[in-house]
Amino acid sequence: MVARDAAESAVRTFRRSVRATMPAVEVLRAAAGALGHRVPADFSCAVLLDPATLLDTGGVHDSSFPDEVLPRMFEIEHVDHEGADNLRALVARRATVSVLSESARDELPADTYYRDILRPLGMSDEMRVVLRHGPYVWGLLVWCRSGSAGFSAGDVAVARGLAAPVADAVRASLALEGADFGDLPDAPGLTVVDGDHTIISSSPTAERWLNELQESGVRGTRTPNTLRALVSHSMANPERPARSCAFTRTGRWAALHAWPLDGGRTAVSVGPAGLNDLIAVVLDVYGLTVREREVTEQVLRGRSTKQIAASLHMSAYTVQDHLRAVFEKAGVGSRRELMSTIFTRHYQPRLGAAVDDGLVTDGRRRADRS
Repeated sequence: MVARDAAESAVRTFRRSVRATMPAVEVLRAAAGALGHRVPADFSCAVLLDPATLLDTGGVHDSSFPDEVLPRMFEIEHVDHEGADNLRALVARRATVSVLSESARDELPADTYYRDILRPLGMSDEMRVVLRHGPYVWGLLVWCRSGSAGFSAGDVAVARGLAAPVADAVRASLALEGADFGDLPDAPGLTVVDGDHTIISSSPTAERWLNELQESGVRGTRTPNTLRALVSHSMANPERPARSCAFTRTGRWAALHAWPLDGGRTAVSVGPAGLNDLIAVVLDVYGLTVREREVTEQVLRGRSTKQIAASLHMSAYTVQDHLRAVFEKAGVGSRRELMSTIFTRHYQPRLGAAVDDGLVTDGRRRADRS
């Protein structure tokens, strides 16, 4: 009863802290506050993830791990996928909350993540909360503790109670946020990172994009974790392009593309996301099934019901059934509204409309204009 009351109280605290169109990073901050008030931690972070690649795309890192362990951490997490509670293992489970000491049990001393990250920092246990909506994972809460107490069943209950409301709020923030507070360039910038994940050069355009990432606690001379995760993936897979999409503070999607250079360096292009970059991620925001996504992609490309039916080998009636489901999930009533809601909000930045009458470069109205 006590654990249930604590969980319900945490959810009430969280819901009072969030509002419609709040940026995703602020949703995570509210979640971290609600959980941290009832479940203290020595280290903690709240991470945004690209559901297509599971790479970090922002988050709250004010009380997170020290800089020196991050290169090895991202190598374990995004390259080797080692440890009993590595991200891909968590995604494959039905449970939303995992405690490392329980997942690894007698193998905890030999667990790669515990051995190389937690134990050198004096941490004895870690709890991870998966922010999942349907089949897609949008973020992760990571709570670390020192000492022998570990995490109790009550701690897990509070975290479990928060998982679904926080996941819903993060997903909604990505779907609903559309106002811009300023202009960003419509061209990509270039950043070069060395083998230790340190930025050694960055164009002014890249700096502007990187400053718009929804991360806190990694400003100044530190490399954003969004960049660290992508660079780790690129260094481990130099023969394949590494890419991810991140939703920025100004309501635009940024595309990050990385490729290796000589001398252990990595080049990263950061700029506005195009249709091919966005289509999977944005449609995931609305929780569409595979078939609904396929139909919506065709609609966004201007195809008629007859053309969609022929292309996807289904009847026109089935196309209409899928569209009705899409309309309900996206909160619209027609194809025209669907195009307006999804295309204008998420895809139009690629078109680079001119600034006019208070509009930003991607054609949306400034948040500070009526």
